[in-house]
Amino acid sequence: MTHAGPRRVILAPDKFKGSLTAAQVAAALAAGIERAAPGTRVRQLPIADGGDGTVDAFLAAGWERVSLRAPGPTGEPVSTAYARRAGTAVIELAAVVGLAKLPGGQPDPLGATTYGLGVVIAHALDHGIRDIVLGLGGSASTDGGAGMLAALGLRIRDAFGTELPCDGTLLGHDGRVDRSGLHPALADARITLASDVDNPLLGPNGAAAVYGPQKGATPEQVAILEAALSNWSILLGRDWADRPGAGAAGGTGFGAMAVLGAVPRPGIDVVLDLVDFPAEIAGADLVVTGEGSLDAQSLHGKAPMGVADAARRAGIPVVAVSGRLRLTPQELRDNGFAAVYALTELEPDPARCMADAAALLERIGANLITP
Repeated sequence: MTHAGPRRVILAPDKFKGSLTAAQVAAALAAGIERAAPGTRVRQLPIADGGDGTVDAFLAAGWERVSLRAPGPTGEPVSTAYARRAGTAVIELAAVVGLAKLPGGQPDPLGATTYGLGVVIAHALDHGIRDIVLGLGGSASTDGGAGMLAALGLRIRDAFGTELPCDGTLLGHDGRVDRSGLHPALADARITLASDVDNPLLGPNGAAAVYGPQKGATPEQVAILEAALSNWSILLGRDWADRPGAGAAGGTGFGAMAVLGAVPRPGIDVVLDLVDFPAEIAGADLVVTGEGSLDAQSLHGKAPMGVADAARRAGIPVVAVSGRLRLTPQELRDNGFAAVYALTELEPDPARCMADAAALLERIGANLITP
């Protein structure tokens, strides 16, 4: 399926995980379009759903980059950044304490923490930010957000007043929390959690059981993490543990909701609202979105579906690109896609498909528009 031009095209893909960032996907498509139809007006607007790449999506939309150094998941300093516009900041957990920030890529399921995330939040608060969006996803730790809260001034002590560590082995039943030292600006701050995860904190669908193994935890370590999170929930409130999204990012959602009053929202909804997506696509002739794999998980609030819904409401045709396609034609039609282009249609070998993703996307871009 091709679309006649010249025209105005919005490129709003998510990342192709393990292959290309969302910005790289958009750039490859744009190169193909501009080669095949030079008169086409192309707007590259890479998007994300709260996981890695979220800050980059806002920087591409023109937000200010704020760079700093903060402790990574194991405490070693890392370079990171958040996006700022006026009094709002978008902070991405993965960009400071995510799996990609582990030294040498070596997992530390019991020792990794979210402390560095709290340092970044404090930096934003210290610089006048009062509206904070936390993109949750890609975390290296399962500490229930305890590290983040410790960096913001929360103290966790045992029955003797000794401060306890904030890693994945934290807490005993006799612990207590001291909130008196929390960052004073938190009283006036509004915190939104951007995530597509609705897991509770505990149990077979909880943070440790579902995501612990992805962070290198053995079955024995998963049991340790589950017990620690259970104790943590006693201190902060069992009611919060059952909330959808409490298990996001190793339980960071739980800590943020229970102590910071954070409100969870679907990540793609937050992103599209803050970049003013309806205004960005107004007057466009075509919207292109996509992600590495369009499959059953994509139907549950993933970025391409949010983009497709917004385009459909605006009456603009939307097509998708993907590395591989696992949805039926009916599912695609039901979700408003006029067409879908999969890289595997051009290169059936998955390894070569990932290695040559940019070149394949450029070929697809050239086929999207006919001059």
